[in-house]
Amino acid sequence: MARLLSGKLALARGVGALSRLRGSGATSIPGKVLMRLEPDAIASLGARLKDGSALISATNGKTTTAAMLSEIMTRRGVSLVHNRAGANMAGGVATTLLDAARPHGGMAGELGLFEVDELWLAELTQQLCPRAILLGNLFRDQLDRYGELEAIADSWRDTLAGSSAQAVLNADDPLVADLGRERAGTLYFGVEDDSLALSGMAHAADAKHCRNCGAPYVFDAVYLGHLGHYHCPNCGRTRPVPSVTAGEVKLEGVRAARFTLTTPAGRTEVSLALPGLYNVYNALAAAALGTALAIPLEAIKAGLEGARAAFGRAETVSLPIPGGERREMRILLVKNPAGANEVLRTLALEPGEHDLLGVLNDQIADGRDVSWIWDADFEQLAGRVRQAICSGSRAADLATRLKYAGIETERIRIVPELETALAEATVAGARSSTLYALPTYTAMLALRRLLVARGEAPSSWT
Repeated sequence: MARLLSGKLALARGVGALSRLRGSGATSIPGKVLMRLEPDAIASLGARLKDGSALISATNGKTTTAAMLSEIMTRRGVSLVHNRAGANMAGGVATTLLDAARPHGGMAGELGLFEVDELWLAELTQQLCPRAILLGNLFRDQLDRYGELEAIADSWRDTLAGSSAQAVLNADDPLVADLGRERAGTLYFGVEDDSLALSGMAHAADAKHCRNCGAPYVFDAVYLGHLGHYHCPNCGRTRPVPSVTAGEVKLEGVRAARFTLTTPAGRTEVSLALPGLYNVYNALAAAALGTALAIPLEAIKAGLEGARAAFGRAETVSLPIPGGERREMRILLVKNPAGANEVLRTLALEPGEHDLLGVLNDQIADGRDVSWIWDADFEQLAGRVRQAICSGSRAADLATRLKYAGIETERIRIVPELETALAEATVAGARSSTLYALPTYTAMLALRRLLVARGEAPSSWT
C-alpha cells in the first residue's frame, strides 16, 4: 500500500514539474491529479503531521492571518506545512501536503497550517481532523458562487458540530459568534476600543438580525462592516465576552497600526508593520489561534511584529520611472464591499491627493456580479484623487462608480489593458507620491505576474 501511494505521489509531482516548466505556479494542479489517483490522499498525508493541523477560514483576511500565524510559529521553532501561496481549496491543500511528503511516511513539517475556502471547510475538516479551527468573519462576497451568508454559517455550524477541534471565533461578527455559543471550550476574540466606532452601520453591513429570534440587533458600537458590539433587545442574546482582545488601537495610515493585545496570559503592546483596522483584526485572530495552540504571549508578539504583507495585501513594490528614478506602489486587494471600505478608510487617513490604479475583473474567482462596487464607499475619496486609471475587464464600470462617488471625470481615465494601465499610472500624477493599486483578486494575480516577470516583485510561491 505504501509503495502504491509513493508511485502516485511521484506521478503527481511529475505533473507539477511539467506545469511549472510551462510557466504555471502549479499550486493546485498536482494536488488535483493526486486526488484523482488517491481520493484519500489529504487524509493519508495529513495523518503524518506529528502535531496535527489548524485551519483558518473567513471571507476576508485568510491569507494575511495565516501568514501572521506562520511567522509566530516559525519564530517559536515550529516547522510548518503551509499553503502560503493562498491556494485554499482541496487541490491547493493536497499540493501543499504533496510537496511536504517525504519517503517512508515522513513529512517536511510538524504542524499543518491551512487557510481554507469557506465552501471547502467541511470537506477538509473531515479529512484533516484539525486540532483547531479559526473562523474570522463572514461578509457578502461572490454571491453568484457562495449564496447567502446564512447558508455558509449553517455549513460552518454543522462542520464544528462534527469535529472535536477547538473553535476560535470572532465575537464581533454575530454570524460567527453564534457558532460557538453551545460549544464547550470556544475561544473568542474581539476589539475593545470605542474610539474606533463608526457613526452608524455601513451600507454594506450584512448581519443585522439575530439568528435566534429574527429581531434586529442593536449595535452599541460598529467597527468594520457588521463587526462590533451588539445585543438583541428581543431575546437578550449578546456578543460573547472575548478572552483575546485588541484595545488602545492606533491606525497609522497605509503603513502601520498599533494596539494593546490582551490574552489569558497577560497584556502586551503590538506594533504592526501593516495598515488598517482589518489587519488589527487579522493579527487578533492569529493571536487567538496562537493562544489556542499554547504559544507563549511573547512569541505571539514577536511573530506579529515580524509579519509583513502577504502578496497583494498591502504589499509594496518599487517601480522604475523615466530618468532613473523609482516610485513606490502599494497593492491593496479589494474584493467585496466590507474589504473595500476598510481599504478606502485607510487611504482616507493619508494626507493629500492620491494616485490610483483601479483594476476590476469579473472572472469566476472575482465573482461575475460586480454590482458590489456600488456598496463600497468610494465617496470617502471624493476630492482626494489626483489621477485614477481604471483597468480590467470591467474598467468602464469602475470609472462610472468613481464618477458617481464625486471624483471629477477629467481625473478618471479608462485603460482596459493592464500592462498599459500600469505604465501610464506609474508616470501619471506626482512621481514623488505613492501609487495605490486597488485590484480585485484575479486582477491582483495578473498584476503580480506582470511585476514578477519584470523583476519588481517576488514570486507568490517562493
